[in-house]
Amino acid sequence: MKQIVFATNNKNKLREIREIMKGLYEVLSLDDIGCHEEIVEDADTIEGNAKIKADFVTNNYHVDCFADDTGLEVEALNGAPGVYSARYAGEHCSYQDNVNKMLDAMKGKTNRKAAFRTVIALNLDGKSYTFEGRCDGQILEAQRGTDGFGYDPIFMSDGFNQTFAEMSHDDKNAISHRGRATKQLIAFLKDLG
Repeated sequence: MKQIVFATNNKNKLREIREIMKGLYEVLSLDDIGCHEEIVEDADTIEGNAKIKADFVTNNYHVDCFADDTGLEVEALNGAPGVYSARYAGEHCSYQDNVNKMLDAMKGKTNRKAAFRTVIALNLDGKSYTFEGRCDGQILEAQRGTDGFGYDPIFMSDGFNQTFAEMSHDDKNAISHRGRATKQLIAFLKDLG
């Protein structure tokens, strides 16, 4: 089976991607290739951060790889937290800190529309490609569910009555931003044979 590196240290993302790509590619982690450096994500766009990570791994470890970056864009907050979603409540904050800050920021707001956006940057055979997945939904007023990670307990996708944190992994992966971006990546890789 072909191998490809997923440039992430996030164990939750790695698990999700491995589930989605099972049987097609063996997805290696940064640990698997001995990459323990901190990759500074200092771009001001989601696309930019994904590209920084993919380029760092390709340039330093000489492997084909892909990286993603995800942002939660909330309409009532002018698109915030966006590229800063992972550190919305501060540099070393927890998922719960971010959720709490979001719930506070959304108090009293009637427009609860939000979208998750994931961009995957792929470096393969000396060429670069990007894929984007989007999931529209809304921010709830209280947390629901115990599965998932990040903003999953307060995000409900349009057309569903469960938060991402209440869904099974398979159901979430079928509709999520990361699932949609990864499906584009997989279709592209399959076309290459």
